[in-house]
Amino acid sequence: MEFNHTQPDLEVRAKNIIEVDGLEFKDLNNDGKLDPYEDWRLSPRERAENLVSLMNIDEKIGMMLINSRQMGLNQKDKEKTSHDGILDEAIVEKGENIFAASKIYGSTHTIEKRNLRHFILRDNFSPAEMAKWINKLNEVAEGTRLGIPVIVTSNSRNENAEPIFGMNDAGGIFSTWPGTLGLAAAAQGDIKNGGDASLISEFAKIAHEEWNATGIRKGYMYMADTVTDPRWQRTYGTFGEDPEFISDAIGRLIDGFQGEELGKDSIAMTTKHFPGGGARENGFDPHYVEGKWNLYPTPGSLEKYHLPPFRAAVEHGTSSIMPYYSIPSIKKSVVQEFEGEDIPFEEVGFTFNHYFISHILREKLGFKGYINSDSGIVNNMSWGVEALSVAERFAKAVNAGTDIVADTGDIENLKLAVSKGWISEKRINEANVRLLTEMFTLGLFDDRTYNSPELATSVVRNQANWDAAYEAHKKSVTVLKNQSQTLPLTAEKLHHKKVYVEVLHKETERATTYTEKARKECLELGQFTLTDNYEEADVAVMFLHPKSGSYFNATQGLLELDICEDKVVSALDGSLYQETTLTGLDHLKEVADNIHKRGGKVVISVNVTLPWILGSVEPLADALVAGYDTFYNAQFEVIAGNSQPVGVLPLTLPASEDVIAVYQNGDCVSRNDVPGYDKDKYMPKGLSYAYKDSNGNTYKLGHGLAYE
Repeated sequence: MEFNHTQPDLEVRAKNIIEVDGLEFKDLNNDGKLDPYEDWRLSPRERAENLVSLMNIDEKIGMMLINSRQMGLNQKDKEKTSHDGILDEAIVEKGENIFAASKIYGSTHTIEKRNLRHFILRDNFSPAEMAKWINKLNEVAEGTRLGIPVIVTSNSRNENAEPIFGMNDAGGIFSTWPGTLGLAAAAQGDIKNGGDASLISEFAKIAHEEWNATGIRKGYMYMADTVTDPRWQRTYGTFGEDPEFISDAIGRLIDGFQGEELGKDSIAMTTKHFPGGGARENGFDPHYVEGKWNLYPTPGSLEKYHLPPFRAAVEHGTSSIMPYYSIPSIKKSVVQEFEGEDIPFEEVGFTFNHYFISHILREKLGFKGYINSDSGIVNNMSWGVEALSVAERFAKAVNAGTDIVADTGDIENLKLAVSKGWISEKRINEANVRLLTEMFTLGLFDDRTYNSPELATSVVRNQANWDAAYEAHKKSVTVLKNQSQTLPLTAEKLHHKKVYVEVLHKETERATTYTEKARKECLELGQFTLTDNYEEADVAVMFLHPKSGSYFNATQGLLELDICEDKVVSALDGSLYQETTLTGLDHLKEVADNIHKRGGKVVISVNVTLPWILGSVEPLADALVAGYDTFYNAQFEVIAGNSQPVGVLPLTLPASEDVIAVYQNGDCVSRNDVPGYDKDKYMPKGLSYAYKDSNGNTYKLGHGLAYE
């Protein structure tokens, strides 16, 4: 690797610049001389090793924690802010929110007194405001003893999705693309048409420019998990169920965000959730106790389906990897192998799992970066080590190979583990060298400490980026069924005809807002004559946004994938309750019947965020379309024939509840650890996994119709 030998453009706000050999350097520790860590001519690793030798134990401990930080703009009480309202100085008492497992202090105190330097941004303000906020954090950090800067990370910010804390915290500020399943649908459609997944590369290149301009230099993304259990709540954040495609996409994303190698314009990536979160126990998520197990009932499934995308991530040099919360189950799995060796399952979460991190990831796959735990592993989500004290959990995670623990500022318990001798100083130093090497490589100590808010604004405003995103929305649209060539709804087909547009959602308020938006975008297209009375319409275009389950709480029974309203289902304890995934299903049937009675056509678009069972809606549709948090206007363009449909299904949609039924003993009819396209190999006789529609189309991975 070539290191910088040309003078970087240095800016200081709290310390001085010194001159040595006719060159300028930051005197970050204010001692008037050039220390190796201040010398940009040395390699990042040499600088990190020198800095670690100068740090005290409190500084090293602070470096190994990352917590969420609010911007001052989010603070309603301006008395609790500093630096012209930019930094939030409020104290959050223990237990006030899901991630406040210990007391959270104000920004300045956290940097100066608690020595944290890694922060997660979940707020969603303008690019200029984010740049100013990061600059102020760095100004505070520069004023400390060693002048160590901060690094800010975030979950993905470039996909269109309804906000969910901790998954899609932010959207609509940076160029807004379809959901990750939509990127997969579009790219896999291009591949089917003889192209490649370069759409993913273009997405990464554009998103990289936007992040880089604002100073968010690290991404908790992307999910390299292969979807194998259809009820997993997090399916929509993945790239689907094909390990080969996911591996290609992950490689392209890392290359696009980081560059060929990590450098001062890179966004460092944290690929998640090793070794793959898709092998759920009947969909339950490990954010809560019911979902703490990963199951591998199928010989070879871990190596064949779940690990390949992580191999790709390592080969493309991902800067860090995030292990999943879950525990590999011995009882509900068969022995898995990796490269011919049996894998011993220790029943602790993967962050605590020495064999998976140190042996498979580091030794076998050759991973060189650092391990970043998922949020809350020493508190709420300490699966398999619940009996240990918090300090013992820190020790277990760090000794297993975890270098930084997420969403905690609990320096006291990490320090306790070190003072008891449960973690060696050598291990603490190793973690610090890894973490600081990334920061040096990213230029955070040199010319990339501060960012221009004006530049952030102009980069994100670039219309070409938004246009590229819109093209991806159009490409993501997947035509599943097109009876008697109902689509495209061309001007000839619609001559003197009226079109009715409505959006249905689980939440009626959202349905109303979305309906207004969809009608407005349809009018702007200027190709359909709209009516708001379906009884006089010749064509209805109905957008469905089903929702199921909750990210942080288990459902009473299994997660519902049927599109249903007030359906009576069984809870795990045998009691009955009602489940609704879409409000207005009877209304949908009324609209469809009314239109059909008069010889009209019904087009239904389903938002595929989970592998929905479509038996209740597909028969009502003359044409059925899938979107993936895809813009309405982009869908109208494909429906109208302005754009050819390109998208294909990135995952298989289940035929019925029978193919995902769970026996009394908790085993699923179809394998939890095998992707939809391969489930038929293991299905009971007479059962076929994929949904077949009334036209004979099978809704499996790769299905998507073109216009004839």
